[in-house]
Amino acid sequence: MRFRDRGQAGRELAERLLARQAGREVTDPLVLALPRGGVPVAAPVASELHAVLDVLVVRKLGLPGRPESGIGAIIGDDPPLFDRTALEMLGVEEERLGPEVARERAELHRREKLYRGGRPEPRVAGRTVVLVDDGLATGLTARVALGHLRDRGPGRLVLAVPVGAPGSADRLSADADDVVCLYEPPGFRAVGEWYDDFDQVADDEVLAVLRDLGPPSAPAPSS
Repeated sequence: MRFRDRGQAGRELAERLLARQAGREVTDPLVLALPRGGVPVAAPVASELHAVLDVLVVRKLGLPGRPESGIGAIIGDDPPLFDRTALEMLGVEEERLGPEVARERAELHRREKLYRGGRPEPRVAGRTVVLVDDGLATGLTARVALGHLRDRGPGRLVLAVPVGAPGSADRLSADADDVVCLYEPPGFRAVGEWYDDFDQVADDEVLAVLRDLGPPSAPAPSS
């Protein structure tokens, strides 16, 4: 299975989630996308579930000078989540990653400010929260996001992705009440290999989707 683009992947994911909604496994849904790549996947999911779409900003942590090597993730002001096995294999101590954590935390807050525009975080308590991304590789960003959400008391927590590395869904089954992964292809190396169009998603595209499907904008401050 390959996907033409993130939109098609989202439509196929929505079909699977609609079946769960019909079985009353998805009630009072809130769809949260991991930006930027998860947003165009989450858009048709939110539309089909008749749910509000919002974002949950997470940043991957890489090695100094090797940002593509994901060895951790951060969300909000929560402590970083590190892949300790990878750190031990690479002989890297957490203290060395302080500058990387600070740099990614600053970018995380920049994106939160841009995407949320002053809106508070959405209400999570008691709701079915559907967390959407465009795929699972190491699963670190999904794990840190699910832990952050679990602390806020959702009624049900669902992780939904079109594609993932073999076994990735099972590895996250303890972090979510339900994991929906359409495809776990053998020989998986990277998420982008399973999309014909995997261009980088721009901030403007994220903002356009949120204008169409997101929550109401925060009121302007009174003068």
